Amino acid sequence: MRQQPTMTDTSALARQRARARSDALFLHEAAADEVQDRMTMVNKSFNATALVTGFPRLWSDRFPDAAIIPDDETLVLEPGTQDAVIHAMSLHWANDPIGQLIQCRRALKPDGMLISASLGGRTLNELRACLGQAEAAVTGGLSPRVVPMGELRDLGALLQRAGLALPVADALPLTVSYADAWALMRDLRAMGETNALAHRLRRPTRRKVLEEAADLYQTHFSGPDGRITATFELIFLTGWAPSENQPKPLRPGSAQQRLADALGTTETKLPD
Repeated sequence: MRQQPTMTDTSALARQRARARSDALFLHEAAADEVQDRMTMVNKSFNATALVTGFPRLWSDRFPDAAIIPDDETLVLEPGTQDAVIHAMSLHWANDPIGQLIQCRRALKPDGMLISASLGGRTLNELRACLGQAEAAVTGGLSPRVVPMGELRDLGALLQRAGLALPVADALPLTVSYADAWALMRDLRAMGETNALAHRLRRPTRRKVLEEAADLYQTHFSGPDGRITATFELIFLTGWAPSENQPKPLRPGSAQQRLADALGTTETKLPD
């Protein structure tokens, strides 16, 4: 059996999260707001909710009745016990994201809901480009610096692979303004989201690389006021454990009305 490749140094990630400041977790706050809104719009009571997170204090304040589950590679979840599972801002660091979703799916009762919030592929695209260009110019090489986050379509496909019904994936882009690239990098450190890649550079980055990246950022991504912008993308995945009482798609060819009639138009056949 081929071993799952290791992307994240989980020990380094734990150290970074331990140093995170509560006043810098605005991305978690935004994600928690969205998750709460989405759950209140569902016409269903959730009496047994599990919350998978690396930031238990913030998320447990929002969901005080939820069981807190560490976002380890093996989740401490009993099969068929949960009405809902919330996977909170951890999937982008998972070495096996599909495995995480499968474990959450197994923990759900029939018609139980999974909702995941994570960072998506557009996150920090400006910083990624500037660091890559700067490192190539200064050192002649590249090293992994920003975790490779999944694109919306790819992440949405994981829901079906995990065996979830009625899958939905959508994105919430956020644009944040900073005084300069140095302020952005300080903020990433404060929110516990700096480089924890297993194959990251294991020595301090040369000051010249960071200075060059900051200059490039200022040149290409600053506004009239001199402040830079940084893009963050929150990806929300929602799916349900299969159940007999869920709506099912109709079989192809079983429609009782023509689309042309519904639209009030004349149907035109395509040429052979």
